Amino acid sequence: MRSLLLCITVVVSSLCSVAEAVVRSGSSDGFREPRDTETAISLLEKKLVASEVPMVPLTLIQGADSKGAVCLDGTLPGYHLDRGFGSGANSWLIQLEGGGWCYNHRSCVYRKTSRRGSSDFMEKALAFTGILSNKPQENPDFFNWNRIKLRYCDGASFAGDSQDESSQLFYRGQRIWQVAMETFLSLGMLQANQALLSGCSAGGLASILHCDEFRELLPSSTKVKCLSDAGMFLDAVDVAGGHSIRNMFQGVVTLQNLQKDLSSTCTNHLDPTSCFFPQNLVSDIKTPMFLLNTAYDSWQIQQSLAPPTADPGGIWNACKSDHSHCNSSQIQFLQEFRNQMVLAVNSFSTNDQNGLFINSCFAHCQTERQDTWFAQDSPQLYGKRVAESVGDWYFDRTNDVKNIDCPYPCDTTCHNLIFE
Repeated sequence: MRSLLLCITVVVSSLCSVAEAVVRSGSSDGFREPRDTETAISLLEKKLVASEVPMVPLTLIQGADSKGAVCLDGTLPGYHLDRGFGSGANSWLIQLEGGGWCYNHRSCVYRKTSRRGSSDFMEKALAFTGILSNKPQENPDFFNWNRIKLRYCDGASFAGDSQDESSQLFYRGQRIWQVAMETFLSLGMLQANQALLSGCSAGGLASILHCDEFRELLPSSTKVKCLSDAGMFLDAVDVAGGHSIRNMFQGVVTLQNLQKDLSSTCTNHLDPTSCFFPQNLVSDIKTPMFLLNTAYDSWQIQQSLAPPTADPGGIWNACKSDHSHCNSSQIQFLQEFRNQMVLAVNSFSTNDQNGLFINSCFAHCQTERQDTWFAQDSPQLYGKRVAESVGDWYFDRTNDVKNIDCPYPCDTTCHNLIFE
């Protein structure tokens, strides 16, 4: 008997792929809501992965514990590496895994018993698709690079450096970041002629937090850029007029004592919680950055704008599960959220070295899923798919690298997520 059934339908203009997954109540990703958007998307992706996709094994970073670089439960951090070849042998792509945050003692203790808090529970091998694929027809610009997925097990976007002795909780994201980078440099990244730091969701936020650090690790002769996919979490007001995501972020910052690890440029004039929000960080990043985000981000609609705590009567349940069920006032609320997204990237977009792809879809991460990264019917903005837009920006093939979609419902290329 299934305690909870979560069905996701990826709606494409002429294609409908359905995946069913059982999701435990009390999600492993530290979210309050059992219906966990990121885990559901991850499960869907596994359903969609073709059987011939090669699996890339997990490697634990031996000796990391001697430097205090450990997951929430004290286990070793890990990564998956698929070596580059040919013209990409000296190019490196680092993909930072996402998966929410833990923001209080209870959620962090729970997270210790999942792959988001312990390498004991991590998959021993992962399929590399989308931006991680090794096939030119799936990943035209980065297929032959050294491609790494760094696993996420600290609960604070690779940013903390403290611990809770009484509960044996280790908040060591910053140390994991440092030890992982040392490892990758020793594996050949120090000789890289090109490098891209990327990440999805909480990993997209981590890419923003660590972008300039990443640049400083590599020689000045190395071409270095950063990509944040679904990492633009906005300091938005929820449907009850409260600040659900700010409360969550304040919990992360306070619990893991992130103040000292956040940008001093930001903390010099804003409170620490505000400096965990990308909108207060992206304009000050010196390294070229590309922001990829849906204007109606599925995770933010479900967890920031209309979480159960802000909508105890469930008035938003139908709308946040399927945008076609939203009434006119709900659509107007979501349009205002889009307006806030556009405003948040306004200053960032004035920098010539930066790139933007803000499409008016109801989705979340778009780089790791093949159907949204680079497929025949992938989402497009002005005739270009996500992979083409990112590639044009990274390789400086065109100056037209900043694109923002018209408001919903104008985009007919979306792969919208529908939760039933």
